[in-house]
Amino acid sequence: MGIGTITILMVVALLVLMMTGMPLGISTLIVSIGLTLLKFGPPGLFLVASNVVEVLHNYSLVAVPLFVLMSSILERSGVAEDLFNAMSVISGGIRGGVAVQTTLVSVILAAMTGVIGGEIVMLGLIALPQMMRLGYDRKLTMGTICASGILATLIPPSIVMIVFAFSAGISITDLFLAGVTPGLMYAFMFILYILIRCHLQPNLAPLPPDELRNLTGKQKLHLLKGLILPLILIVWVMGSIYAGIASVTEAAGVGVFGAIFTAFVRRRLSWKMILDAVERTMYTMGRIIWLILGAVSLVGIYNVIGGTVFMKTLLTGLDLPPLGIVIVMMLILMLLGTFMEWIAIVFITVPIFAPVIVDLGFEPVWFGILFVMNMQIYFLSPPFGPAAFWLKSVAPEDVTLQEIFMGVLPFIGLQVIGMFLVLFFPGIAMWLPNLISGN
Repeated sequence: MGIGTITILMVVALLVLMMTGMPLGISTLIVSIGLTLLKFGPPGLFLVASNVVEVLHNYSLVAVPLFVLMSSILERSGVAEDLFNAMSVISGGIRGGVAVQTTLVSVILAAMTGVIGGEIVMLGLIALPQMMRLGYDRKLTMGTICASGILATLIPPSIVMIVFAFSAGISITDLFLAGVTPGLMYAFMFILYILIRCHLQPNLAPLPPDELRNLTGKQKLHLLKGLILPLILIVWVMGSIYAGIASVTEAAGVGVFGAIFTAFVRRRLSWKMILDAVERTMYTMGRIIWLILGAVSLVGIYNVIGGTVFMKTLLTGLDLPPLGIVIVMMLILMLLGTFMEWIAIVFITVPIFAPVIVDLGFEPVWFGILFVMNMQIYFLSPPFGPAAFWLKSVAPEDVTLQEIFMGVLPFIGLQVIGMFLVLFFPGIAMWLPNLISGN
């Protein structure tokens, strides 16, 4: 049986198993075991086990549960409330200011945690009631919260970046540096869109109440105090990475202690809170580990039978210029994002795409940013965009998923524009890592 036929059968089997409702991690594991038995018999199962063990022994992956734990503690510490109030000093006097405020808070939360789901839940609990109470357009409200909430995908310390860097064998620090400018660019695009649309359609966002527009200097100073702890934590974690003082994993551990200290200062620290945060971390990591097990075992056995070489030949054999091949990869990722979880997409596609990118003469860090930007679109895109479901979990009962998806559509358009800007102007992503490295 040829490798092309095996590839088609593998994809069909995976889709059939997923349509039965079976979790993706289990589906990929079953397909990998079946493929192994078909090609090598029972002795070949050692190949599956060895691939998985090698991945799970990697030290850099320890950063993932640590950042998840850090995010869980911060979510329960109430720091998002302080941030939201502090940002009203900057945006409180303009039409659409609460939506701008939400985006600015998202940037800071993203730089603190690197975890997407918790951030959207926090914003849904804090910003959503505020905007709905003030009479903001519901679709604009939902779109702003979801789109700004997933900035943690691109702004370091992003868990998606950590997993991509591990899978592609590139520097996590370089990828973090490359994500700073595109992440801030997205935030600027969102804010500009909100301000322009609210100016053209004033009914979408009323002017803020007088108490927000007429804050005294003392009130502003009191509100801005809410920025102190978050900024210290960001410098503590990211500064130690960029300065070369700590690895990403070590910085994540430091971040957990910083989150505990933040909760203590805000008088939210309790044994129950820590247990809840640990329980949520274990639940999240349990899902992630099963996805890693399935995806790594599938790609590992596929590599052994020549699948990577086949896909590499298939991609490079396309009668397209190098950028055209990258665009094809982006389209494949968008397609996979409609029915697969991001971590499975990383482990299944990156080992195949990364060598092709290098052969084409492109910088893998630049491709990593494009990949992560594509995953941002995945988090929003219907019908299974996770961001919409996270927001729905804390939204009022009358808010529908259809309404949320309608609200995110303009922001998906902005993200596609941003991705193509980085595609055609790589310097947007690469100038900072090149500056730091002296290239």
